[in-house]
Amino acid sequence: MVNSTNWIPKNIFLTKGTGVHNEKLASFELALRSAGIASYNLISVSSILPPHCSIIDSEKGNRMLNSGQVVPVVLARSESNKADTLVSSGVGIAIPRNQDDYGYLSEHHATGMDARQVEDYVEDLAAEMLATTYGLQFDPDASWDKKRELWTIDNRIVETKSIVAVSPSDSSGKWTTVVCAAVLII
Repeated sequence: MVNSTNWIPKNIFLTKGTGVHNEKLASFELALRSAGIASYNLISVSSILPPHCSIIDSEKGNRMLNSGQVVPVVLARSESNKADTLVSSGVGIAIPRNQDDYGYLSEHHATGMDARQVEDYVEDLAAEMLATTYGLQFDPDASWDKKRELWTIDNRIVETKSIVAVSPSDSSGKWTTVVCAAVLII
C-alpha cells in the first residue's frame, strides 16, 4: 500500500518560457524548453500550495527531477498567430502566515494584458481564493486596492508571489506561445 503522504509536494518552483514556430504545437514545445520543463511528463493539478512547501529556484528544482518523470504543475499558457498580439500568462501564489495551513496558486492566460496587469491579477486571485477559505467576506466588484486592504487587515496571508510571461506575437504570423508554471516536486 502506498502511503498518501508521499504524494505531498515538499518543494515548488516557478518558471516561464516563450516559443515561436510555424506550428502551434511546436511553439508550445519551444516555450516548455525555454522554461526548462520540456523533458518532463507534466500533469495539470489544481491550485493548492501544500503546507510546509518550500519555494525554491528553478535551477535547484530541475536538479531534483529526472527526464521522463511525471511532474505535477499549475500551468498557464497563452498563444496567438495573429500578428502583433500581446500574449500573456501568469501564475500567482498566496502564502499563508501559518505554514500549517495550505496556500493557493492561480493561473491566468490572456491576450492584451501587460506584465503588470497579469502580475496583479494572478496575485490578487490567489490571495482572494485563500482569503475565502478563512471566511473573509468581500465585494467581488470592489477595487483591487480595497480587496488587498481587507487581506492585509486580516493578517493571515503573509505574501504573494508570481511569475509572468508576456510577448508580442510574431509579426509574420507564426505561432507565439508563452507559458508560466508552478512546478511541484514530490
